[in-house]
Amino acid sequence: MLLVNKTFYRPSKPARYLAILDTLAQDSQVSQNELGKRANLSGAMVNQYLKEMVDDRLIEYVPVNGKSYRYLLTEEGENRRRAMFSSFSSETVQIYTALKTAIARRLAALKARGLVKLVLFGASETCEVVLQALRATGGFEVMALVDSNSELAGKTLGGHVISPPVVLESLRPQAVVITSFGCQDEIHGQLKALHEKNKVEIIRL
Repeated sequence: MLLVNKTFYRPSKPARYLAILDTLAQDSQVSQNELGKRANLSGAMVNQYLKEMVDDRLIEYVPVNGKSYRYLLTEEGENRRRAMFSSFSSETVQIYTALKTAIARRLAALKARGLVKLVLFGASETCEVVLQALRATGGFEVMALVDSNSELAGKTLGGHVISPPVVLESLRPQAVVITSFGCQDEIHGQLKALHEKNKVEIIRL
């Protein structure tokens, strides 16, 4: 399980519990140091969590030799892991759906203004969400999918071939949508000349 530690997604105690249980389900001999990395916890906190899990009969210690242990999930521990992973997956899908809905609203506003011939700039995970939202909204023409990373040129994403930015010189889109949240300022700077020359609208999501 991937546990992220971001501004809007701080790991909760249940999330850390799941991270530990999921890691132990995959590797019962994992070190406490690695458990700490997976659950974003200090060594002392890992010990505390493991003790709680033993007390709750979710895991049990099995000596390997005089110096180390294996941490085995009990039947109750595996049942708890499955239930928690199911809840985690459901919440993740809800967050993804909310993001897609928010992007779809932004795209609908473009459509209402008649901006339907688009170039997408940024072959990222965000772009995949945008492509799905475009298909769900309907009425758009994706003229090109562009990215500055030369290693991506010629590859496909969501059924579109990724092209280098130079193709923008031969296209006349009504708007270029920046589809990379992490590089918006950088991409916007690259597109400034296009905006000034051809009056193409640059859209930040």
